[in-house]
Amino acid sequence: MSSSPSSSATSQSSTSTAQRQGMAALTLGAIGVVYGDIGTSPLYTVKEVFAPHTGVALNAANLIGAVSTIFWALMLVVTLKYVILILRADNRGEGGGLALTALAAQAVSGRPGLRHALLLLGVFGATLFYGDSVITPAISVLGAMEGLELVTPALKPYVLPASIAVLVGLFLMQRFGTAAVGRFFGPIIVLWFLTLGVIGVVHVLREPAILAALNPLRAAEFIAARGWLLLATLGAIVLALTGAEALYADMGHFGRKPIQLAWTFLVLPSLALNYMGQGALLMADPSAIENPFYRLFPDSAILPAVVLATLAAIIASQAVISGAYSMTKQAIQLGFLPRMTVRFTSAREMGQIYIPAVNWVLLAAVIAAVLFFGSSSALAGAYGIAVTLTMLITTVLTYFVVREGWRLPAPLAIGATAFFVALDLLLVAGCAVKFFDGGWFPLALGLLIFIGMSTWSRGRKLLLESIRRDGLELQPFIDSLDASSLHRVPRTAVYPVADPSTVPQALLHNLKHNQVLHERNVILTVQFHEAPWVEERERVELSTLGADFWQIRLHFGFMETPDVPKALTLAAQRGLEIPAFETTFFLSRETVVPTPGAGMANWRESLFAMMSRNAGGVVAFFRLPDNAVVELGTRVQI
Repeated sequence: MSSSPSSSATSQSSTSTAQRQGMAALTLGAIGVVYGDIGTSPLYTVKEVFAPHTGVALNAANLIGAVSTIFWALMLVVTLKYVILILRADNRGEGGGLALTALAAQAVSGRPGLRHALLLLGVFGATLFYGDSVITPAISVLGAMEGLELVTPALKPYVLPASIAVLVGLFLMQRFGTAAVGRFFGPIIVLWFLTLGVIGVVHVLREPAILAALNPLRAAEFIAARGWLLLATLGAIVLALTGAEALYADMGHFGRKPIQLAWTFLVLPSLALNYMGQGALLMADPSAIENPFYRLFPDSAILPAVVLATLAAIIASQAVISGAYSMTKQAIQLGFLPRMTVRFTSAREMGQIYIPAVNWVLLAAVIAAVLFFGSSSALAGAYGIAVTLTMLITTVLTYFVVREGWRLPAPLAIGATAFFVALDLLLVAGCAVKFFDGGWFPLALGLLIFIGMSTWSRGRKLLLESIRRDGLELQPFIDSLDASSLHRVPRTAVYPVADPSTVPQALLHNLKHNQVLHERNVILTVQFHEAPWVEERERVELSTLGADFWQIRLHFGFMETPDVPKALTLAAQRGLEIPAFETTFFLSRETVVPTPGAGMANWRESLFAMMSRNAGGVVAFFRLPDNAVVELGTRVQI
């Protein structure tokens, strides 16, 4: 029976309504998570533009010029570069530094040298994100808590202890996950942005002359008039752009459309109005430069504003902390970091994870930054250089995606890249002048992490080469087995190995010490790909080796959880049943022994050996059942 036109229309209307509701929910979520960092920039940006070291005089012409420069920087860097262009460079729906790196590497897969260089560049960009993950919580919370000084000067001594207390509480809460808190993020940040816009409008109406800042010529005049002090000024203005990378990094959680809608209809207008409101306030009352953001509010509203700003700062901090967890998980699965304990904090949202080691290291680094710098103004010197370098690396990697991957015409790809590279270099140079004022901090942190990542990646290659060199070839070994002389025991033995071409050390130890061979023997390899997800139909690759030996290769994306027992159940579809309660996993645990040679410098080999000793266990990482695992150790020289 065919449906009537009215019922068909009703069905279409219901579908359309559901789609709109879904889009609204995603947009609300994007506002809460994606825009927390850039949303707290008004707390300190304008104050830093007119700080003594920039040499910018506090007068009407400079106020209009500075606000105009901030506005057009938001338009060019955030709107044009990220919202319109880079959000299109998705890796199967995922964004972020490592996702883009994988995409660029795939685009030049035919050129191994270039591919390796792009991988290293992308990994360095990823390490800079950790610097941002330290600076953002410190400057956001400090900037918010400094409003207490305006409530009453008597509270000034408590700003630093209160900031540390808030940060410690934030990191202590991480182990409970963000599932329960997540639904509150959006409404709070929406209220924050609406407050930014409304209070900005109040002051713009009092001093409408600030609307001249919408003219890009005022920004050009302001920049041209700076002379040799231009870089110091740009180093302050770039604070308004921090958080732009989050638009791309969180695309996999919300999708391109919700992020674009949130920016266009709420975030950008609210930020623009607030910056113009601060400019208008300073035109009327230059003494407000001590804290132009909080001076926007009447005295009676400063305390509520401090509370709201603190909540916004916590949310901004939560976004980069969660991002650090996700980045670490991706780096582990791409082979740039050792295994770590990863806890999943939500049964429904697989992206909500908690990594204890990362959490406590971040907390220590954040508290060290707060104590060392002591104020948001001092931290502003450290803020920006890591972000702008990441922006530059993103631009370079995007070129190879659009030119080599998408095959866009060379003039278009080169022209667009040249424009954004020039813009990024100018911003990097503006932040570089702050190197000795704190800019060294995130760079030093990123460099240390990069050394660790590159050492681990290189060490794993040397380890596999050593295993191949000293090991026995698998197929000839299986062919040489004398089935009649071996005692076969029931059950299935699974031997997870990194190199499937050689005999697992655990298998050799089993034969040598126990003198038995299982009825079914599976040589298992887990392979992570430079793609976020792998289709379930492509999860298992199975081949028979004879003598009741099978080889299984499991495929996972770098965003996936490697649940090996669950994946092995799929082998039944290819003819091999692996009963969960009749299977034992035999693990080869290598103890790395550094030796003099051409592999790596001695200190790097020692570092790799230490990282290997402290790496998380295979059992938890691959979700193997604790009561079905046997570990056998071996020493490997590199």
